[in-house]
Amino acid sequence: MRKLSYFIAASIDGFIGDPDGDAEFFTQYVDEEFFGFLTSEYPETLPTHGRQPLGIDELENKRFDTIIQGRASYDLALGIGVTSPYAHLRQYVASHTLKESPDPAVEIVSGDVAAKVRELKAEEGELGIYLCGGSRLAGELRDEVDELVIKTYPLILGSGLPMFTSPFRLDRFTLGSVRTFGNGVTVRTYGRER
Repeated sequence: MRKLSYFIAASIDGFIGDPDGDAEFFTQYVDEEFFGFLTSEYPETLPTHGRQPLGIDELENKRFDTIIQGRASYDLALGIGVTSPYAHLRQYVASHTLKESPDPAVEIVSGDVAAKVRELKAEEGELGIYLCGGSRLAGELRDEVDELVIKTYPLILGSGLPMFTSPFRLDRFTLGSVRTFGNGVTVRTYGRER
């Protein structure tokens, strides 16, 4: 069975964006060392419109062949005129308000998003599913998340969007790996205990 991996940027205190959802401030930490890690380990998580100018559009997908993201995350791309932000992946956007996709390569999931993810996880294949965010979608898919990959940036926000918007409950994960970078970023990988 394929895995759903929540690959997310977060502050030390666990926020993925400011109260309005902006997370642009995290990009200041993408230096040469960290960018090298992203391109060698998780190249498919870099959006197509960013890959092309950097000359890395030819990089093969290493971990994921599918992405699911929420409407607010997708709106960031739409705001700059990009209708297919991850053209190198199968793209799904979970939205109850966006009724029609602005791009034939992007499928809108307006019904039971957890059922759709279970369907995707049941497919044959070596590569997994990238949960791009945001907070509400991660909360809806909390039971389906098999892996957490948390890029923790050396910032405290104090308030903002949490990693999961969901009711209190304990879910156990096991630490798989930790990688640290000279800029203060750490990347921790956790697997769900089932």
